Amino acid sequence: MSAAPPIRITDRDAPEIALFREVRERDLVGREGVFIAEGLSVLNVLLRSSLSVRAILVEEGRLSRLPVLEARGATPLYVAPQDVLDAIAGFHLHRGILAAAEVPASADLAVLPETGPLRLPVLVTLANHDNVGGIYRNAAAFGAAAVAIDARTADPFYRKAIRVGVGAPLIVPTIRTESAEALLPVLAARDITPYALTPRATRFVGEAPLAPRAAFFLGTEGEGLPDALIDAAEPLAIRIAPGFDSLNVAAASAVALHAHAIAHRA
Repeated sequence: MSAAPPIRITDRDAPEIALFREVRERDLVGREGVFIAEGLSVLNVLLRSSLSVRAILVEEGRLSRLPVLEARGATPLYVAPQDVLDAIAGFHLHRGILAAAEVPASADLAVLPETGPLRLPVLVTLANHDNVGGIYRNAAAFGAAAVAIDARTADPFYRKAIRVGVGAPLIVPTIRTESAEALLPVLAARDITPYALTPRATRFVGEAPLAPRAAFFLGTEGEGLPDALIDAAEPLAIRIAPGFDSLNVAAASAVALHAHAIAHRA
């Protein structure tokens, strides 16, 4: 089925594009189960995903340069001049592309294979959307089965997290849990070894052997992981130059996931 023709918008208050109005302000309060994706690279990922796309809004001068839009099927496509687009979004949208899609439900634990190598980042109280997006990008790059997040971690479907993650939150399954501690018995039942990344550990990533099925718990910078969680897992550190405190948490996730991918190619 060929895609429907685009609909031109000249009024920022047109009801058809209400989902895209005042993007930054509505990012803060949410859109009742809808997220906004921004830019061509993210749109490419979104249209290849299984997510339900509600609508796409594009600066009209870009339309002829976006053959990817033919893959949208019946999804409405709206086009607008740059000044109208900026007025709708509430800021200068230099990337010229917005898409609205439905936030998926939490992934079922069935997304975790029952056998074979497995790596799973677990995000614990990470409030920074850049770090969350970066970890999802690393998870996609190194073949993680999913990403688990606790209730206090920033939303991976926030526009900035999606952009920093180059769309990875749209394709890497998200397992939501009330607390990281609640995951521990679930992991044990699936023969997944929990590792707590902390600079206080005496065993190091790349030197200590890693179990084939591994979950890497990643805490907020500064406070790090709770002591009880570190005690319940196998603590691991990343060896860095003496006198320096630690790596950024997203960089630490890349080191750990890469080390596991090298040790246990799935």
